[in-house]
Amino acid sequence: MIGNYLDRVVKQLDEKVGRLQEAVGAGAAKDFSEYQKMCGEVQGLLTARLYITDLRKNLESSDDD
Repeated sequence: MIGNYLDRVVKQLDEKVGRLQEAVGAGAAKDFSEYQKMCGEVQGLLTARLYITDLRKNLESSDDD
């Protein structure tokens, strides 16, 4: 049950990261400061994704016990 919600959040994070990566690749940042901000946002989102996937694994392993 909670796994479905976590999967949905991971999907949303992946979509946002994809949009940011496309924007960076297309040169959407108007200056280096904005480029750094966009890269930092990607890094933060990927860190959040990692925490959520770790949480999902821990929940699944605790269900097996």
